[in-house]
Amino acid sequence: MTDAISETCPEKATESHDTARSIKISDTTGFQSTNNPLFSVFTETEKKWISYAASYAAMFSGLSTFIYYPAIVPLGRDLSVSLELINLTITSYLVVAGVAPAFMGDMADQTGRRPVYLLTFSLYVAANIGLALQSSFPALLVLRMVQSAGSSGTFAAAYGVIADIATPSERGSTCTAPSLGPVLGGILAEKLGWRWIFWLLVIMSGAHLIILALFFPETSRKIVHNGSVQARGIHRTLFSLLARRGSRSDKSEGIKPSEGLMKRKIRIPNPLTSIPILFHKNSLAIILVGSIYYTVSRTLGASLSAQCIEIYDLNYLEAGLVYLPTGLAGMISSYSTGKLLDRDYKHVAAKLGRDTNLRVGEDNDDFPVEKTRLRSVWYLIIMSSGATLGYGWALYKRAKSKQISQQVIVLQHIAVPLVMQFISGLSITSIFTICGTLLTDLNSNKSSTAQAAYNLVRCVGAAGGVAALQPIINGAGLGWGFTLYAFFCLTSVPVLWILQTKGMKWRVSGKEG
Repeated sequence: MTDAISETCPEKATESHDTARSIKISDTTGFQSTNNPLFSVFTETEKKWISYAASYAAMFSGLSTFIYYPAIVPLGRDLSVSLELINLTITSYLVVAGVAPAFMGDMADQTGRRPVYLLTFSLYVAANIGLALQSSFPALLVLRMVQSAGSSGTFAAAYGVIADIATPSERGSTCTAPSLGPVLGGILAEKLGWRWIFWLLVIMSGAHLIILALFFPETSRKIVHNGSVQARGIHRTLFSLLARRGSRSDKSEGIKPSEGLMKRKIRIPNPLTSIPILFHKNSLAIILVGSIYYTVSRTLGASLSAQCIEIYDLNYLEAGLVYLPTGLAGMISSYSTGKLLDRDYKHVAAKLGRDTNLRVGEDNDDFPVEKTRLRSVWYLIIMSSGATLGYGWALYKRAKSKQISQQVIVLQHIAVPLVMQFISGLSITSIFTICGTLLTDLNSNKSSTAQAAYNLVRCVGAAGGVAALQPIINGAGLGWGFTLYAFFCLTSVPVLWILQTKGMKWRVSGKEG
């Protein structure tokens, strides 16, 4: 996972604050004000800390998936079940990962980010303890679903947190997607046994749960506005009384909840509230594109360990190490893409004579955010499609040479598919970051719900892609099988072209309607 976060511009923020116009804050925030405050009164240091904490929390969603791959074979052996049944635990994990965030995303938008983090991490820690202790397949299956429910909700909440504290010009770097390879899974499975995979997750997530409970502030604009309204109840950190609230630039003391909040009706979280997001043309288009690349990414990840063990005769440790290029690529890409998005946004804003620091209540409908965010995506599509194609044919060449003769030594080396995985990880992680950031821009007032809809579609797609992988390889072979997945990447081209050319018109007409 990357620790990259936004490098915000305090000079611009101060300048914007000094020249702020008098506006009326939208009713959707739950506040009324005649003054134009800062978008967020959290300091730059606090923004960075919040971004780190949210990104680290979101990391567990991907980590729980990939760290599990090297344990598939030893789990099947110890539980005396077939690999097909063990693979069922991956399918069930993805299904729950698609549904749970729809519930948690609605809950986060309604009741705040902090309660959702505390709930999901408590579930996650408990599930990992159970997984480390269980010794039966039914327990493994059920606890993997509970683990998925706990970890997957953090991803949607993370984008909600970023929308709360970051202006559009800052969101590129802040919305860096988490990316870690399952290297630890291979090491633990080989040296200490698969149970230590889950004990490691208990230690990591348990420590972060304590940090969240003690220090992580509520950021929901419906509850604390831009951070100027005092949190109360579960929304308060255990150390909130020690917070240096007097340092805020637009107040001497935090506004009391009774002064800043209008009454809000809290309803039971409804996972179906994320479905209407799919009826917004812009959101649907970016969700479809992100889901295409998520499906290809999960398919490549699921195939890597199994294919390398069979074709290159690797052990569990080596099977985990082959994910290093993908993890490294993800870390590099997450950081660099965030910087690229920030640069693109500020470049276009400056060209149009616009302020790059959007403030609360400002109308940004005439800004071409779709074209801005997608400026660099075309190079990434070429890279990801080519890498997927090369990966499949590299594996095919090696597998074929084992059956007949040693030919074209360079193409048979394991470095070739790993380089393809690196290029794929670099480009696909960048596309993830672009899609997630644009979706947040389009749905800043309901960002967690939008991310839940995104997660639902992409997990369903990934489950289908992984399920179809082995039949496709058996029927078409490794080379032509991954050629099909490379072509699947290219289906995003017309969708992105339409979004770039018509996205702004759709967005404006949708609000007018």
